[in-house]
Amino acid sequence: MKNKQQKNIEMKDSGIDWIGIIPSEWNILPMRASLKERKKKNIGNKITNILSVMKDVGVIRYEDKGNVGNKSSSRPESYKIVYPNDIVANSMNLVIGSVGISRELGVTSSVYLIYYAKNESINIDYFSYLFRTKPFQKHLGLFGRGIMELRESIKQQDIKVQLVPTPPKQIQENIVRFLDKKTGNISKLVEKKKSMIELLKEKRSSVITHAVTKGLDSNVKMKNSGIDRISEIPNEWYIRRLFALGHFSKGFGIARKDLSEEGFPAVLYGDIYTRYNIQVFNLERKIPENISLRSKKINKEDILFAGSGETKEDIGKNFVYLGDQEAFAGGDILVFKQNKNNSLFLSYALDSKVSRAHKESTSNGEIIIHTTASKLKNLRLAVPPIETQQNIVNFLNEKTSEIDNIISKIGKQIQLLDEYKSSLIYHAVTGKIKEIL
Repeated sequence: MKNKQQKNIEMKDSGIDWIGIIPSEWNILPMRASLKERKKKNIGNKITNILSVMKDVGVIRYEDKGNVGNKSSSRPESYKIVYPNDIVANSMNLVIGSVGISRELGVTSSVYLIYYAKNESINIDYFSYLFRTKPFQKHLGLFGRGIMELRESIKQQDIKVQLVPTPPKQIQENIVRFLDKKTGNISKLVEKKKSMIELLKEKRSSVITHAVTKGLDSNVKMKNSGIDRISEIPNEWYIRRLFALGHFSKGFGIARKDLSEEGFPAVLYGDIYTRYNIQVFNLERKIPENISLRSKKINKEDILFAGSGETKEDIGKNFVYLGDQEAFAGGDILVFKQNKNNSLFLSYALDSKVSRAHKESTSNGEIIIHTTASKLKNLRLAVPPIETQQNIVNFLNEKTSEIDNIISKIGKQIQLLDEYKSSLIYHAVTGKIKEIL
């Protein structure tokens, strides 16, 4: 049944670009009219439950965060107290969605902003959804202060004066019930699809690992490799340390500020674990000629490793450059020039579960993880005859492409669902879905 009020709801211009039109009975009020900042410190270290906020996820326990981001403080007494139903926002990453509502008592870093309802006429969940709208986050970005795109701190003095749509409490509650149900269903579907992607990635990794350690012929005679992680290998294969297959050099000479729209292809170390995988024909970055003259040149079939990363999974990730253009590598990149093997086979082998385990076990660091050529050079690979290497490459190119295409399709589905959820939240909290008013 249609809401009887739907036909009678009049709209008005809010006078604010990111909000647009709102129902006539709604107010536009500064944030401070509805929310108060909580600044209570954890004096005496009485509360030890450390909370964190993850982008587009919300408030979680720090122990559930995993190996992501900065380490927690060794002095929780300097943290702020968070009460159940407080909104918690990372002032450094608010503009990309690091905000949510806590359902438990805890403490969190002093860089976080904590809000609670000013009076009983406020539904805190409505304002939590308001903070999660992409147009509002983008608007808040105009007030960011910092030197990096994702590290622009938003100050309380700017947030409290922001004009936001503020409907009557009953309408706030209607919107919250609607969004809880709708976004909850979307989130469950997204999680299922993310689980599918993880299973496909695991399958991809297993296919690669089996091919580069056991080969493609299940009937071939096997022998003990002498390495627990590898176990048996085909009789005609041999085990070699990486340093016996080529030599390392270091990238240098390129900073982010040196990048340009035109010029020579280039790669930064972060690109290796965020943009590329196994084999790359075209590098997306460019540097001008004057920068290339003081940078590390890479050639076709060079294998590049990330020397630094945020997690152990990132560290030592590699790809082989197969482009025909002269290209250049920045700092914290380790460049491996192999002697007489198939470079793409080596790139696959270096991405196997066995190689990844070696990279992770020999890396060090806490906030930033590092590896070096001296640690990678002792990585042991199962190396088949060159003809077998090419057969394995042909097989893996086909199989991984099939899996990658499926992952890409699911990824696009997730993106569309996230965009739909974001749109739903925005239209609901600005009064544009009339059937829930």
